[in-house]
Amino acid sequence: MTFKPAQLLVVLLVTALPAFAAETPLATVNGKMIPASKVEPFLKQALAQGQKDSPELRAMIKDRLVGTEVLLQAAEKAGISKSDDVKFQADMARQNIIIQLLMRAYVEKNPISEPDVKAAYERAKTQAGDKEFHPYHILFEKEDDAKAAISKLKAGAKFDELAKQSKDPGSAGRGGDLDWVAIGSLPPAFATALNALQKGQFTETPVKSSAGYHVIRLEDTRPTKIPAYDEVKQQLAEELIQEKVRAYQQELIKKATIK
Repeated sequence: MTFKPAQLLVVLLVTALPAFAAETPLATVNGKMIPASKVEPFLKQALAQGQKDSPELRAMIKDRLVGTEVLLQAAEKAGISKSDDVKFQADMARQNIIIQLLMRAYVEKNPISEPDVKAAYERAKTQAGDKEFHPYHILFEKEDDAKAAISKLKAGAKFDELAKQSKDPGSAGRGGDLDWVAIGSLPPAFATALNALQKGQFTETPVKSSAGYHVIRLEDTRPTKIPAYDEVKQQLAEELIQEKVRAYQQELIKKATIK
């Protein structure tokens, strides 16, 4: 066979390109090829989490990809991939990925600085104060019920027994125990009343908050244990990032035309 110049050029190009055009196969599942390039994202993620590149790690990733492909083919055969639920979930996943990338880009352009984290640490120290409190409480919807409980306590009733009728489900089963708290984390009226008590005392008038009427008893106090800055700086930085992201979202909502 004789090739014309133009035909010869096409043949030369085709024979020169296969190494670039063809994907290296990792495995074949029921005739469908899984390209080796699919390993890289999983490998990168594993290395970022501290794992070491090894034949065992790559084999595990390969097994995961093969197992996923087997399940996907089974789902395709069953018609599940075309269901409305899959379309909805895929759309939601796509939206979440896009939003996460938007937020990541915003944080990268507006990073949290070391002074920001240190300032947050100092605020947390101030809020915590130099003393922690261990309060118990009984929560009532009506002030008269709280007054009646106080009268019973004065007559010798046990606090933990009365706490069983508390409207706070989180502490009612524990005798009203709220565990150790910083005074700055409590509602103002609750904090003021608690701070005025001596160990073992309870409030002789109901304390009103947005939740209802409280009868409060102070079990004990102790010096505040504040962790070192280096122990909590990562947690504080993450909290500040979340605050920044929420503020950015609210800013976008305010600027949007919503009818």
